[in-house]
Amino acid sequence: MNIESVDYSTKIPNNVNLAEDRQVLRALESWHPGYIDWWMDMGPEGFQQALVYLRTAVSVDPKGWAKFDYVRMPDYRWGILLAPKEEGRTIPFGRHYGEPAWQDVPGEYRAMLRRLVVIQGDTEPASVEQQRHLGKTAPSLYDLRNVFQVNVEEGRHLWAMVYILQKYFGRDGREEAAELLQRRSGDADKPRMLGAFNEATPDWLSFYMFTFFTDRDGKMQLESLAQSGFDPLSRTCRFMLTEEAHHMFVGETGVGRTIQRTCEAMREAGVEDPYDIERVRSLGVIDLPTIQKKLNLHYTLSLDLFGSEVSTNAANAFNAGLKGRFQETKIEDDHRLEHSTYPVLKLVDGRIKRVDEPALTAVNMRLRDDYTADCQRGLDRWNKVIGKTGVAFNLELPHVGFHRQIGEFKDVRISPAGEIIDQARWDRDADAWLPSKADGDYIASLMKPVAEPGQFANWIAPPRIGIDNKPGDFEYVKIAA
Repeated sequence: MNIESVDYSTKIPNNVNLAEDRQVLRALESWHPGYIDWWMDMGPEGFQQALVYLRTAVSVDPKGWAKFDYVRMPDYRWGILLAPKEEGRTIPFGRHYGEPAWQDVPGEYRAMLRRLVVIQGDTEPASVEQQRHLGKTAPSLYDLRNVFQVNVEEGRHLWAMVYILQKYFGRDGREEAAELLQRRSGDADKPRMLGAFNEATPDWLSFYMFTFFTDRDGKMQLESLAQSGFDPLSRTCRFMLTEEAHHMFVGETGVGRTIQRTCEAMREAGVEDPYDIERVRSLGVIDLPTIQKKLNLHYTLSLDLFGSEVSTNAANAFNAGLKGRFQETKIEDDHRLEHSTYPVLKLVDGRIKRVDEPALTAVNMRLRDDYTADCQRGLDRWNKVIGKTGVAFNLELPHVGFHRQIGEFKDVRISPAGEIIDQARWDRDADAWLPSKADGDYIASLMKPVAEPGQFANWIAPPRIGIDNKPGDFEYVKIAA
């Protein structure tokens, strides 16, 4: 254990010396009962008393920061964990480039910084709310354990943002922290702040797509905030990224295992045409064209999370030194962007063209391009799964203008191939591009729970190795505990 080990002597595990920060400790302890009420009300439904084989942070050493053991989720030790402090760290971008990183909130940027923290904080409980019913239809105990691990860590990420609010923003921060427990995903009166976090997660394929695409957006946002000149935010996001990696692993392998099982079933039954959807579905698996449609939906919902391609808000946050670019310190430029340009896709005279915009206002576009490249690497791995089985099908990311609600293409209809189309064509072909009600009903019909150790639903393949190297028949969740 290194010097960044976690103190478990208080109700709130931490490595920020809460025991001597009495004011913040009291504020967090007063927030704690409301959090537990929220968890019991909106956390995984029907499994609060189950014993789950979860990992819990015992240090922030990246080589060995977690231990695994059975725990009931309401007893999980949520806490405040920051990556080790880098002595002499400087602000890596913006007008304050090269100045010492801030240890306290810079007064001139207080409102902007608080807004960034609140938006990030709001996404964390939202995904727990979206996934609260999935336990009832889990395809295996392995998958059941994985969704619960994602849930408790999203809860810890909420704690991470609440700590920043409570410690550095006074009464305003306490009020914002309380509000984070009041909003609800999909609620008509008090919805979550970002659109993708108000969508339903009705089935496990949706969950895997969400953790692949939307948690990958979370990775990009956390990477940007980890560059922040406000050092406490940078440090908390750096540790959050180590947890976020597992969430994307769950998504990528979940979709990959679904694809693998579909291809195996087709090969076993001698079905060569992946578009013979009725025959493929008769095998009790999810056909590849429907997987493509789910991919189209979740990718485009996640693209909207990046905001407008050209954004003065993003420029202001960058210029202020609060939110940088993906892996900012590895980019070879002046990190000020005062005279640079960046190519942005725009609608010009009815055609989609690349237009050079000031790089400062195109920060969102650059981050989104990095995100798309990261997504493509995952698709390449899925396509290798398909290729090894000999099935003639290739998953593709749709055009970034397809099915957009925010940004340059929100008021125009564009096909997945990038063709500008009219409303009539959209109405005719939308069900071929996005999941239809019939698709949803079919996927729902497969969602039957499997609760025997080592057993898996017919529509998904087992993982190659178990969590924590456990054997295939390990009882990851003791439901009747």
